[in-house]
Amino acid sequence: MAQATRGSAAPIPAAGFTAEADIVVVGGGGGGLPAALFSRWLGNDVILLEKAAELGGTARKAAFWYWVPNNAPMRTLGIEDREEDCLRYMARLSRPREYDPDHPTLGLSRWEYQLCRAIYESASPAAELLAQRGALTYRHCADVPDYWAELPENAAPRGRVLVPSEAGESMSDGGQVAIRMLSAAARRDGVDIRTGHRVQRLIRSGGAVVGVEADTADGEPCRVRARKAVVFATGGFTHNAELRRNFVSVPVYGGCAADTNEGDFVPIASAVGAQLRNMNYAWMCPVPLEKAVARDPGLVGMFSVAGDSMLFVNRHGRRVVNEKLPYNELAQTFFQWDPSAAEYPNLVLVQVWDRRSQEHSASTEYGRLIVPPGADNAHVITGQTLDELAGRVDERLARYVGNTGGLRLADDFTPNLKATIERFNQMAREGVDRDFHRGERAVQVLFNGPVKDEPKRANPTMWPLADNGPYYAALVTGGTLDTKGGPKTTPDGQVVDDTDRPIPGLYGVGNCVASASAQAYWAGGATLGPILAFAYRAAHAAHAEPVKDISTD
Repeated sequence: MAQATRGSAAPIPAAGFTAEADIVVVGGGGGGLPAALFSRWLGNDVILLEKAAELGGTARKAAFWYWVPNNAPMRTLGIEDREEDCLRYMARLSRPREYDPDHPTLGLSRWEYQLCRAIYESASPAAELLAQRGALTYRHCADVPDYWAELPENAAPRGRVLVPSEAGESMSDGGQVAIRMLSAAARRDGVDIRTGHRVQRLIRSGGAVVGVEADTADGEPCRVRARKAVVFATGGFTHNAELRRNFVSVPVYGGCAADTNEGDFVPIASAVGAQLRNMNYAWMCPVPLEKAVARDPGLVGMFSVAGDSMLFVNRHGRRVVNEKLPYNELAQTFFQWDPSAAEYPNLVLVQVWDRRSQEHSASTEYGRLIVPPGADNAHVITGQTLDELAGRVDERLARYVGNTGGLRLADDFTPNLKATIERFNQMAREGVDRDFHRGERAVQVLFNGPVKDEPKRANPTMWPLADNGPYYAALVTGGTLDTKGGPKTTPDGQVVDDTDRPIPGLYGVGNCVASASAQAYWAGGATLGPILAFAYRAAHAAHAEPVKDISTD
């Protein structure tokens, strides 16, 4: 189904409604479906409008881990996760420069502190209600660590992650499972779901938002009245190149969000006076260069870089990063600027691996680039020798000079690559990465992926690359899971104007609004857990809104 193109976001007066409900939810993914369900369970009539032809959005492509501090299974197991401890962990990572454990708001702005408290307070009630109503039953991942489990501020380093109960053993299919369950519950409980509806603008009356105007896929306008409120959950602006260039402060090539995530809520909310926050931040991850440039709708970010006899090198053939870092932190390597050479030396890194990793670490899960026979391997480059591999990597880079500022391999790439592998192999034999500390933290082992079992070895993330080919490579760059900036909201999801006053009848949830996490990625599921919390809070606040009078002024 084709989608309507974006039109003017200027709000319009109330007139000629074609449908109405108490609550109108815009977006049918990991934020919109829970918001619609919570609203419906409070007794409201709910219409959900989704731009795409199907529900799910970015959440459908995710593993759908959700990070829930002080969740019910933790409490049952006697794992203490006090609010003050959790907030210190969140603040320490979100604003490390401002962090002050003795400050009343830990160095966060009052707004960010209140949002963090809202996550702690409401993520667990939201998860429990979804489970009790059969909309999203879960299983507890008691041993999964937070991404910064070793920080002294983290008093509960394990146990905050939940996954859909029907997800497979690897949990990579959690998003498909979650969207199937949430969609079925929404239909079961009477949410009026309308796909192929692109919301273009708000409808206002007397200063309040009283509905939206959407275009269907065939271009027909549709005006939907919201008697109480409109809740947006339309995702970030990963696939809006203009917004990325003007707000995201690093050179990303798009990312793996749903291709409908074009930042629609930014102009729509701005047109009624909403202020924007944290537009420079995104949930980051490595992505294959070729799929990112092509805007491949099947692109999945590299949550897990597989392989032990595997490393990343830059255009000079030098290893520049711990390849097993959590994906948000690993992505920062691509954006480093060299002021002397006036270039991004790591803009595109080359993942190199040998036959051992190809045979024992191949997988199509979690965005891994070492794939098994029969899978899409168009991104894979091969060579019988390192010299041959280098030549073919440079040939592949030549196809993308128009996207990378002319980036090619440096003349010293091949000799440096051989020296880099020699050093890596020596450290792998010793089991200690003296350069980048690979394998020293729990989360790095978690994301190691499948590897060949080697009894009694000290470091499961490292093994020497073979002396002989074949060798394999892929081009990797930095991308986004999605952006995390947008209109500023209250802890109850109310969009605020430039004086911090809520705009009556307008709410936002998820990546379409500003996140209190700022630069941080606290743990697996740190996107979806907070989204569920704010969907829960927004639904309750919208439910309490008075029915709006309609005038045609």
